[in-house]
Amino acid sequence: MTTSLAKSEIGSEIRSEIDSGLRADAASIASVGLANPSSRGASRASSTGFFYASPVSQPPVPGHLRDAARQSLRSRLGASLSGMGWALVGLVLLGVAWSIGALQINELPTPAETLKELISLLSDPFRNAGPNDQGIGLQLGGSLLRVAKGFAAAVAVGVPVGLMMGASRRAWKATNPLIQLLRPVSPLAWFPIWLIVIKNAPNAAVVVIFITALWPIIINTAASAAAIPADQRHVAQVFKFGKRTYLRHVLLPNALPGIITGMRLSMGVAWMVIVAVEMLSGGAGIGFFVWDAYNALNLARVVAAIVLIGATGLLLDVGFLRLGRRVALPGAAS
Repeated sequence: MTTSLAKSEIGSEIRSEIDSGLRADAASIASVGLANPSSRGASRASSTGFFYASPVSQPPVPGHLRDAARQSLRSRLGASLSGMGWALVGLVLLGVAWSIGALQINELPTPAETLKELISLLSDPFRNAGPNDQGIGLQLGGSLLRVAKGFAAAVAVGVPVGLMMGASRRAWKATNPLIQLLRPVSPLAWFPIWLIVIKNAPNAAVVVIFITALWPIIINTAASAAAIPADQRHVAQVFKFGKRTYLRHVLLPNALPGIITGMRLSMGVAWMVIVAVEMLSGGAGIGFFVWDAYNALNLARVVAAIVLIGATGLLLDVGFLRLGRRVALPGAAS
């Protein structure tokens, strides 16, 4: 009993010493912090052997900066709401004109019929009941895959050719006449030629997409590479940049926004062309889906597919637009 009392007394004494040490440390930290504000945040050792860090006081945000941030947020929010409002007005006007046209021509589906068909298509988009009975999601996926293959090949060929044309006047003179000769040719005119060469309709469609997407990439890349500021060229000459150094630090950074713009244009054209090419090739894809629905006289399904084609193209364009803004040079318009 005596031993337990002694232990409790010793424990109470130790706790009282620790508490008094903590109070002393807090008082010293507060006095030093008030006397020397620059010393706040530094760790201090107490008599009990523990280290304490005084809280770091963040400087208050100036009022004019806070007001400017709020004003910027309000302006961006107002611009977004305004854009959505005007887009809604455009959709309403389109719906009214569409309804009037459907009343005049009995074969045209109304917006309500098209919406019903669109919901039906999206209810089971990945249905696969055979080659001739696939959901709209699989049809879109097949078309996107063909576009991606042709587009990737166009980027792999068009970017180096465009950089070479923009950096070398001789290369420009040698390749520009050929490009200007082939560029106006309709993409559909290439399909029968490549169908005979490859003897495979889906692969021939990929080649047509490659040719279609090639020209905007080459032209925009060459124009951006040729428009490098003269002072940067002079600096590269003064410091005797090698070809790799010039390509990495001068040519590519300045040409990259133009390359992305060319890729954006190429993707838009390729997505338009794939529908027409798949109508010719048949078998699968969103173009074949539209043509098959037309042959079945299901115009509501045709219009619903057109809506999905437009929405997919919009998403692709927005993606490249945001990518272009990320790589845009400071002070340049995206």
